[in-house]
Formats: sequence, C-alpha cells, structure tokens
Amino acid sequence: MTRHIALVTGVVGGIGAAIAKRLCQDRARVIVSDLPGAALDDAANRLGLPAIGADLGDPRAMTSMRDRIISAHGAPDILVNAAGGVRNQVGTPLEKVVPEEWHSIFAANVDASLYLAQAVVPAMRASGWGRIVTISSGTGLRPSLTGIHAYTASKHALVGLTKQLSLELGQHGITVNSIAPGFVLSNPATQRQWEAYGPYGQAELIRRIHTRKLGTPEDIAAAAFLTSEEAGWISGQILSVDGGVS
Repeated sequence: MTRHIALVTGVVGGIGAAIAKRLCQDRARVIVSDLPGAALDDAANRLGLPAIGADLGDPRAMTSMRDRIISAHGAPDILVNAAGGVRNQVGTPLEKVVPEEWHSIFAANVDASLYLAQAVVPAMRASGWGRIVTISSGTGLRPSLTGIHAYTASKHALVGLTKQLSLELGQHGITVNSIAPGFVLSNPATQRQWEAYGPYGQAELIRRIHTRKLGTPEDIAAAAFLTSEEAGWISGQILSVDGGVS
C-alpha cells in the first residue's frame, strides 16, 4: 500500500489539527503548516508532526515551503488547506467595509488555496495521482451568520475555485473537493461568535441543526475520506458536514 505524503495547513485551529490526526491514523506521512510562530510550534508538538511555517498568502513562500517539504519528506500528493478565517474581523454595515480588511480575508480564504495548488500540483500531475481538499464553509453556500461580507464572498469564491480546479485537474488523476463545515467551536474566533449569540441565539442555532447539537473538529475530520484511494471518482463536490442544516 502506498504511503501518501500529506500537507495540512491551518493546524493552529481545531479543524486542521483534527484532520492532521485523522490522516496520520490513515497512515499518511503528514507535514503541518500555519503562520510561523509559537502557536504553530505548540500545535506541531501536540501532534508530534513536522511543521513548516509560511504565509500562505505569499506565492513565493508557497514555492519555498514546497521545496523544503520535497527535500525533507518527498513531494506531497495530498493537500488539505484548513487555513483561513475571519482575520479577527466582525460584522459591519456595508457602508463601513474597508478595502484592506476585505482583501485580507480573501488572501486567507481564497488566494492561499490557489497558491498552494500551484505549488503542489506539478508533482501530482507528474505522478498521475493527487488529492486536494479545501475547507470552505456553509457560508460558501448561503449568507453567513458572522455578518462579514468578505467572509461570505470569499467562501463562495473558494467553492468556485474548487470546482474549477476539479475540472482542470481531474484528467490527471487529481481530485479536488471541499468540506463545508457547519458551526463548530474550533478556535477562539468561533468561541467569541458563539458567546456573542447569547442564550437565545445559541438555542435558535441548535434548533436549526437536524441533530440538535454542535459538531466537533473530529466530525469534520471524518470527511478526510476524500483524500483516500477509494475516493478517486469523487471530485468537484462540496460536502456539507453540518448536522443536517443544508
């Protein structure tokens, strides 16, 4: 059985870390990444996995990270990009949307996935096998409870990028899919959002979930089967993992 090499980004957050653990259980050799710093070092130590820090919004940093991974571990044939988020922003009225804040969220949620794909796809194409999974959101399919215009728009854009990459790369044995999580308490930002809803808002959110409970990062990681050998005819799909909200 081929032991695949997986790059998982965004491991400082709970979802990325859970996916990295799941891929290890599936016997992949996993390398993790996030912004350089103590948070990544701590996450990598907890996971017991090698880490390479990089600014995913910088295409040159992606090329450098890829080369370092190939030199130390071999070329990744699995990519799961769990990096992204709201960049500490909150919902604002349309008139107060600031261009710099708009673009910073697009850089985190869309640009990074493009640059990562550009970095790892050549080796996947050469080998005739690859799995790319983006982490979009229920927000990529409908309006966002965050009220952040850029977050909603960027996740919709990520869904479109996922489908376009699938069309382009499928003929080379590379599948491209996206996991669209529902509301999961996976990092400080989602914890703050949850607390901001208050008791009534929290009850209303849970009422809309068919299973009547919030998900966990491990629930999202279960969808990592999209990286498996068996998932070779699943591509261009947006898998909602949200307890039935969709």
